[in-house]
Amino acid sequence: MRFLRRSSATTEDSPENEAAEVAESVESHRANYTPGKGKPTPKRKEAEGKRRGPVAPPPRTMREAMKRNKELRKANPVSKEDRRAAAKERQARMAAGDERYLLPRDKGPVKAYVRDLVDARRNLLGLFMPLAVLVFVAMLVPYPRIQTYATLICMVMLLAMAVEGFLSGRRIARLAREKFPKETVNGRSVGWYAFVRATQIRKLRMPKPRVQPGEAVS
Repeated sequence: MRFLRRSSATTEDSPENEAAEVAESVESHRANYTPGKGKPTPKRKEAEGKRRGPVAPPPRTMREAMKRNKELRKANPVSKEDRRAAAKERQARMAAGDERYLLPRDKGPVKAYVRDLVDARRNLLGLFMPLAVLVFVAMLVPYPRIQTYATLICMVMLLAMAVEGFLSGRRIARLAREKFPKETVNGRSVGWYAFVRATQIRKLRMPKPRVQPGEAVS
C-alpha cells in the first residue's frame, strides 16, 4: 500500500513558512522606513536665530549701556586711536556729502538739490538760533521794559520766519519737481527738510554747503 506524501511545493507554502516570510517583510519595511519628524521644518531665519541665541534686551540705564559697550569692546578689541580715526573718517565723508555715509534723511539727488537751493540763499531762518539765545539773555535782565521789547521782537521775527519758510518750501518743492520729473517729490517732506536746514547756522550744517550764497544752482 502506498501512502501519499506532501510535495516539496506544499511544504514550502505551509502556514509556518508564510508567517516567517510576512515577519521578514515587515522587519525589512521597518528597517527601510524613515519616520516623520512630527513637526514642520523650521525656516532658515528661525534656525539661524536659534543658533545665535536670544537677542539681548536694550539697556535700561546709561550705566548698563556703558557696561555692555565695554563688554563689546573686549570681545572685539580695537584700539582707541583706531576708533577715533574711523569716526573722524566717517564724519569727514559725511561732511563731504558721500552717499555711503549720509543719514537716510539726507540721501538721494533730490535732497542734495534741496540743500544746494537752501545754501545758495541767505534767509531770515538762519537767525533762528541766535534769536533764541538773544531772547533767553533778555529774559534774565531784571527790566520789564527790555523783556517786553524782546518778546515783541521775537514774535515779529518768528512770524516773518514762518512766512518765509512756507514760501521757500513751496518754491523749493516746485523746483525739485521740475528738476526731477521722474522722482516722487513730497511737497511737505521737502519743505520741512528745507525749513530745518535753513534754521541751522551755516557753519554747523551737515553735510557742508557746496555752494556759496548768491551762487546759481542748476
